[in-house]
Amino acid sequence: MTKSNIIREQIWSKLKSVAKPDTRFDLNFAEVIPDFEGSETATDRILDMKECKEAKFMFITPDNCLVDLRRRLIEQEKTFVMSTYGIYRGFLLMEPGMVPKGAELYAAWLDGMEHFGRPITLEEIARHGRIDFLVTGASAVSTDGVRFGKGHGFFDLEWGMFTDLGLVGDDTPVVAAVHDCQVVHEKLHPSATDILVDHIATPSKLHTVERRGKRPHGVIWDLLEPKQIAQTPPLRELQRIQGLA
Repeated sequence: MTKSNIIREQIWSKLKSVAKPDTRFDLNFAEVIPDFEGSETATDRILDMKECKEAKFMFITPDNCLVDLRRRLIEQEKTFVMSTYGIYRGFLLMEPGMVPKGAELYAAWLDGMEHFGRPITLEEIARHGRIDFLVTGASAVSTDGVRFGKGHGFFDLEWGMFTDLGLVGDDTPVVAAVHDCQVVHEKLHPSATDILVDHIATPSKLHTVERRGKRPHGVIWDLLEPKQIAQTPPLRELQRIQGLA
Protein backbone atom coordinates (compact mmCIF):
# COMPACT_ATOMS: atom_id res chain seq x y z
CA MET A 1 0.00 0.00 0.00
CA THR A 2 1.36 3.44 -0.95
CA LYS A 3 1.87 6.15 1.65
CA SER A 4 -0.96 8.21 0.14
CA ASN A 5 -3.34 5.25 0.50
CA ILE A 6 -2.20 4.64 4.09
CA ILE A 7 -2.93 8.30 4.89
CA ARG A 8 -6.34 8.08 3.22
CA GLU A 9 -7.25 4.99 5.28
CA GLN A 10 -6.13 6.69 8.51
CA ILE A 11 -8.10 9.85 7.74
CA TRP A 12 -11.19 7.96 6.60
CA SER A 13 -11.39 6.14 9.94
CA LYS A 14 -11.43 9.52 11.74
CA LEU A 15 -13.80 11.08 9.21
CA LYS A 16 -16.60 8.59 9.90
CA SER A 17 -17.44 10.34 13.19
CA VAL A 18 -17.98 13.77 11.58
CA ALA A 19 -19.00 12.97 7.98
CA LYS A 20 -22.55 13.35 6.69
CA PRO A 21 -23.68 10.27 4.72
CA ASP A 22 -24.14 10.63 0.98
CA THR A 23 -27.55 9.67 -0.48
CA ARG A 24 -25.94 7.29 -2.98
CA PHE A 25 -22.62 6.20 -1.48
CA ASP A 26 -23.32 6.56 2.26
CA LEU A 27 -19.87 6.68 3.93
CA ASN A 28 -17.92 5.06 1.09
CA PHE A 29 -15.14 7.64 0.98
CA ALA A 30 -13.48 5.93 -1.99
CA GLU A 31 -16.45 7.10 -4.09
CA VAL A 32 -17.41 10.43 -2.52
CA ILE A 33 -15.77 13.29 -0.64
CA PRO A 34 -18.43 13.87 2.01
CA ASP A 35 -19.91 16.87 3.69
CA PHE A 36 -18.91 17.17 7.33
CA GLU A 37 -19.93 18.84 10.57
CA GLY A 38 -18.91 22.50 10.49
CA SER A 39 -18.56 22.80 6.72
CA GLU A 40 -20.65 26.00 6.80
CA THR A 41 -17.97 27.61 8.99
CA ALA A 42 -15.25 26.51 6.57
CA THR A 43 -17.38 28.08 3.82
CA ASP A 44 -17.51 31.35 5.79
CA ARG A 45 -13.71 31.40 5.86
CA ILE A 46 -13.49 30.89 2.08
CA LEU A 47 -16.07 33.58 1.30
CA ASP A 48 -14.22 36.03 3.56
CA MET A 49 -11.05 35.66 1.50
CA LYS A 50 -10.10 38.69 -0.59
CA GLU A 51 -9.30 36.40 -3.55
CA CYS A 52 -12.77 34.90 -3.42
CA LYS A 53 -14.55 38.23 -3.10
CA GLU A 54 -12.66 39.64 -6.09
CA ALA A 55 -12.94 36.54 -8.30
CA LYS A 56 -15.01 36.92 -11.46
CA PHE A 57 -14.72 33.34 -12.71
CA MET A 58 -14.26 30.32 -10.41
CA PHE A 59 -13.95 26.56 -10.54
CA ILE A 60 -15.64 24.54 -7.77
CA THR A 61 -15.43 20.75 -7.56
CA PRO A 62 -18.63 18.71 -7.11
CA ASP A 63 -17.70 17.49 -3.60
CA ASN A 64 -20.48 17.32 -1.01
CA CYS A 65 -18.56 19.51 1.45
CA LEU A 66 -18.88 22.39 -1.05
CA VAL A 67 -22.69 22.36 -1.36
CA ASP A 68 -23.04 25.32 1.01
CA LEU A 69 -20.31 27.22 -0.87
CA ARG A 70 -22.02 26.63 -4.21
CA ARG A 71 -25.37 27.68 -2.70
CA ARG A 72 -23.97 30.93 -1.41
CA LEU A 73 -22.09 31.68 -4.63
CA ILE A 74 -25.38 31.23 -6.50
CA GLU A 75 -27.06 33.61 -4.06
CA GLN A 76 -24.24 36.12 -4.61
CA GLU A 77 -24.69 35.73 -8.39
CA LYS A 78 -21.10 34.61 -8.93
CA THR A 79 -20.10 32.83 -12.12
CA PHE A 80 -18.46 29.44 -11.67
CA VAL A 81 -17.80 26.15 -13.42
CA MET A 82 -18.26 22.75 -11.77
CA SER A 83 -17.24 19.36 -13.09
CA THR A 84 -19.85 16.61 -13.21
CA TYR A 85 -19.31 13.46 -11.12
CA GLY A 86 -16.26 11.67 -12.52
CA ILE A 87 -16.17 14.27 -15.33
CA TYR A 88 -18.31 11.76 -17.25
CA ARG A 89 -20.56 14.55 -18.58
CA GLY A 90 -17.92 17.23 -18.70
CA PHE A 91 -18.43 20.62 -17.03
CA LEU A 92 -21.40 22.77 -16.03
CA LEU A 93 -21.56 26.57 -15.99
CA MET A 94 -23.50 28.53 -13.38
CA GLU A 95 -24.17 32.19 -14.16
CA PRO A 96 -26.36 34.91 -12.60
CA GLY A 97 -30.04 34.48 -13.40
CA MET A 98 -29.97 30.72 -13.95
CA VAL A 99 -31.59 29.79 -10.62
CA PRO A 100 -35.01 31.03 -9.45
CA LYS A 101 -35.18 32.61 -6.00
CA GLY A 102 -35.62 29.94 -3.35
CA ALA A 103 -34.07 27.13 -5.41
CA GLU A 104 -30.42 27.93 -4.58
CA LEU A 105 -29.90 24.98 -2.22
CA TYR A 106 -31.29 22.44 -4.69
CA ALA A 107 -29.24 24.03 -7.47
CA ALA A 108 -26.07 23.62 -5.38
CA TRP A 109 -26.43 19.83 -5.24
CA LEU A 110 -25.16 17.70 -8.11
CA ASP A 111 -28.66 16.92 -9.40
CA GLY A 112 -29.63 20.57 -9.13
CA MET A 113 -26.53 21.73 -10.98
CA GLU A 114 -27.41 19.27 -13.74
CA HIS A 115 -30.91 20.80 -13.87
CA PHE A 116 -30.10 24.52 -13.67
CA GLY A 117 -26.49 24.69 -14.89
CA ARG A 118 -25.53 24.73 -18.58
CA PRO A 119 -23.12 22.22 -20.11
CA ILE A 120 -19.97 24.00 -21.20
CA THR A 121 -17.08 22.82 -23.37
CA LEU A 122 -13.40 23.44 -22.71
CA GLU A 123 -13.30 25.86 -25.62
CA GLU A 124 -16.17 27.84 -24.08
CA ILE A 125 -14.44 27.86 -20.70
CA ALA A 126 -11.31 29.18 -22.39
CA ARG A 127 -13.31 32.00 -23.97
CA HIS A 128 -14.26 33.18 -20.46
CA GLY A 129 -10.58 33.78 -19.78
CA ARG A 130 -8.43 32.76 -16.84
CA ILE A 131 -9.97 31.10 -13.80
CA ASP A 132 -9.44 33.37 -10.78
CA PHE A 133 -10.08 30.99 -7.89
CA LEU A 134 -10.42 27.23 -7.37
CA VAL A 135 -11.96 25.36 -4.43
CA THR A 136 -11.80 21.62 -3.93
CA GLY A 137 -12.65 19.08 -1.29
CA ALA A 138 -10.12 16.40 -0.32
CA SER A 139 -9.72 13.10 1.44
CA ALA A 140 -6.70 14.57 3.19
CA VAL A 141 -4.43 17.59 2.87
CA SER A 142 -1.11 18.23 4.56
CA THR A 143 -0.15 21.48 6.26
CA ASP A 144 2.45 21.94 3.51
CA GLY A 145 -0.27 21.87 0.86
CA VAL A 146 -0.21 18.35 -0.58
CA ARG A 147 -3.77 17.31 -1.39
CA PHE A 148 -5.09 13.77 -1.69
CA GLY A 149 -8.45 13.12 -3.30
CA LYS A 150 -10.39 9.86 -3.43
CA GLY A 151 -7.60 8.25 -5.42
CA HIS A 152 -9.13 8.61 -8.90
CA GLY A 153 -7.19 11.75 -9.89
CA PHE A 154 -10.15 13.79 -11.12
CA PHE A 155 -8.95 17.15 -9.76
CA ASP A 156 -5.47 16.46 -11.11
CA LEU A 157 -7.02 15.85 -14.54
CA GLU A 158 -9.13 19.01 -14.37
CA TRP A 159 -6.05 20.99 -13.39
CA GLY A 160 -4.09 19.43 -16.23
CA MET A 161 -6.74 20.38 -18.78
CA PHE A 162 -6.95 23.95 -17.47
CA THR A 163 -3.16 24.42 -17.50
CA ASP A 164 -2.96 23.07 -21.05
CA LEU A 165 -5.37 25.86 -22.04
CA GLY A 166 -3.50 28.52 -20.04
CA LEU A 167 -6.43 29.10 -17.66
CA VAL A 168 -4.62 28.43 -14.37
CA GLY A 169 -1.04 28.35 -13.15
CA ASP A 170 1.27 28.53 -10.16
CA ASP A 171 -0.17 31.89 -9.14
CA THR A 172 -3.84 30.80 -9.21
CA PRO A 173 -5.28 30.56 -5.67
CA VAL A 174 -6.39 27.02 -4.78
CA VAL A 175 -8.26 26.29 -1.54
CA ALA A 176 -9.00 22.89 -0.02
CA ALA A 177 -12.07 22.69 2.24
CA VAL A 178 -11.79 19.88 4.80
CA HIS A 179 -12.63 18.97 8.38
CA ASP A 180 -9.82 19.51 10.89
CA CYS A 181 -9.41 15.73 11.21
CA GLN A 182 -8.47 15.59 7.51
CA VAL A 183 -5.41 17.82 7.97
CA VAL A 184 -2.12 15.88 8.05
CA HIS A 185 0.56 17.44 10.24
CA GLU A 186 3.61 15.99 8.56
CA LYS A 187 5.60 16.94 5.49
CA LEU A 188 4.57 14.96 2.43
CA HIS A 189 6.18 14.61 -0.97
CA PRO A 190 3.79 15.34 -3.84
CA SER A 191 3.67 13.03 -6.83
CA ALA A 192 4.13 14.31 -10.38
CA THR A 193 0.38 15.00 -10.59
CA ASP A 194 -0.49 16.21 -7.05
CA ILE A 195 -1.83 19.78 -6.89
CA LEU A 196 -0.36 21.93 -4.11
CA VAL A 197 -2.99 24.11 -2.45
CA ASP A 198 -2.47 27.64 -1.10
CA HIS A 199 -5.03 27.56 1.69
CA ILE A 200 -6.82 24.98 3.84
CA ALA A 201 -10.26 26.02 5.13
CA THR A 202 -11.52 24.03 8.13
CA PRO A 203 -14.20 24.68 10.75
CA SER A 204 -11.52 25.93 13.16
CA LYS A 205 -9.25 28.10 10.96
CA LEU A 206 -8.00 29.20 7.55
CA HIS A 207 -4.47 27.87 7.18
CA THR A 208 -2.18 29.52 4.63
CA VAL A 209 0.41 27.24 3.09
CA GLU A 210 4.01 28.18 2.42
CA ARG A 211 4.38 26.54 -0.97
CA ARG A 212 7.75 24.96 -1.68
CA GLY A 213 7.35 23.67 -5.21
CA LYS A 214 5.74 24.15 -8.58
CA ARG A 215 2.43 22.65 -9.56
CA PRO A 216 2.22 20.15 -12.40
CA HIS A 217 1.40 21.35 -15.89
CA GLY A 218 -0.69 19.65 -18.54
CA VAL A 219 -2.42 16.33 -18.93
CA ILE A 220 0.04 13.43 -18.80
CA TRP A 221 -1.53 11.27 -21.48
CA ASP A 222 0.74 8.29 -20.85
CA LEU A 223 -0.81 7.88 -17.38
CA LEU A 224 -4.34 7.54 -18.77
CA GLU A 225 -6.06 4.39 -19.93
CA PRO A 226 -7.80 4.58 -23.33
CA LYS A 227 -11.08 3.68 -21.60
CA GLN A 228 -10.80 6.69 -19.26
CA ILE A 229 -10.16 9.01 -22.20
CA ALA A 230 -13.13 7.52 -24.06
CA GLN A 231 -15.40 8.06 -21.02
CA THR A 232 -14.32 11.67 -20.42
CA PRO A 233 -15.64 14.10 -23.08
CA PRO A 234 -13.33 17.03 -22.14
CA LEU A 235 -10.27 14.80 -22.57
CA ARG A 236 -11.42 13.86 -26.07
CA GLU A 237 -12.06 17.55 -26.77
CA LEU A 238 -8.57 18.48 -25.53
CA GLN A 239 -7.02 15.81 -27.76
CA ARG A 240 -8.86 17.37 -30.71
CA ILE A 241 -7.70 20.88 -29.72
CA GLN A 242 -4.10 19.66 -29.43
CA GLY A 243 -4.28 17.72 -32.69
CA LEU A 244 -3.87 14.35 -30.94
CA ALA A 245 -7.10 12.85 -32.25
